[in-house]
Amino acid sequence: MPRRQSKHKTHAKRREKQNETRKSEATQEAAAAAQESPPAPQRGPVAESCSSSQEELQGAASATATPAGGSSSKSDSPTASQMQEWENVFKKLLGSDSSDRNLNMMTLLLEQYMLYKFKMKKPILKADLLQIIDPSYEDRFDEILKKACEHISVVFAVEVKEADSDVPSYNLISKLKLPNNGRVRPGRGLPKTGLVMAILGMIFLKGNRASEEDIWKLLNAMGVYDGRRHLVYGEPRKLITKDLVRLQYLEYQQVPGSDPACYEFLWGPKAHAETSKMKVLVFMAKLNDTVPSAFAPQYEEALRDEQERARRQRAAGAAFQSPRPACSSTCSHHPKK
Repeated sequence: MPRRQSKHKTHAKRREKQNETRKSEATQEAAAAAQESPPAPQRGPVAESCSSSQEELQGAASATATPAGGSSSKSDSPTASQMQEWENVFKKLLGSDSSDRNLNMMTLLLEQYMLYKFKMKKPILKADLLQIIDPSYEDRFDEILKKACEHISVVFAVEVKEADSDVPSYNLISKLKLPNNGRVRPGRGLPKTGLVMAILGMIFLKGNRASEEDIWKLLNAMGVYDGRRHLVYGEPRKLITKDLVRLQYLEYQQVPGSDPACYEFLWGPKAHAETSKMKVLVFMAKLNDTVPSAFAPQYEEALRDEQERARRQRAAGAAFQSPRPACSSTCSHHPKK
């Protein structure tokens, strides 16, 4: 009996040590995620979109993700003014009126952690996500995860889906078939899908062609500037005028008859094939915290586009299902007489 109890205690201590190690790794990665995470556009009018600062995210990490076995120093503790500032940021980011400051912090941390794991091409394990939230909120994990997933979907245009594996985990799937699951170029990085969808939306709102000036106004509102390398999007001019044009998501051409030369953007063939005006309008509506019908003229056009797409699909289906010609008596399927 004593021997069995000793073996049981040894296994229990081993499991406890493994859990502590996992929690330490998860919290340290959460802090790293907050420090390396990109500024995320706030919801609201496109022209008034702006970015939250990395300092705010770093503060959130130090306030909620302390490595196991250690404690936050006094200098790491947030001041009352910082807490109020973070709460305002979280309310705007998450579109929530909740006064539950800790819930908002954990939601944002969960979001940044998932993006960090995606960027590093590491699996997003549910066990790790549970480790970085306060144990007292574990019963609200599904609620926190849902909010984080909704914001990731709005900003980056990627869906968070459960992975088909033995271990509970999640994948981030681009809404467009951009190479490398939305990264555009090989290697580590964050998805560019949200930027592409925002540009496609601006083109649609501007009558299916948008001037280069309009596109840069949009990008500037998102914290993306010409000639300044962005943490997520890299060199933005190369991305929108070279990479996305080469991948056929955008067309970039001179405005006919313009002198001096002016340039404009249109949807490319891949954009027409992989998304629709209605899907882009829905994305823009979420980004602006409204409904698609608020963009009345574009909504009517998107409805007509949906009807035309449905008509083409029915016609294509009918062509595939057309009856085969009757088999004659000399057909090889009939036995010879």
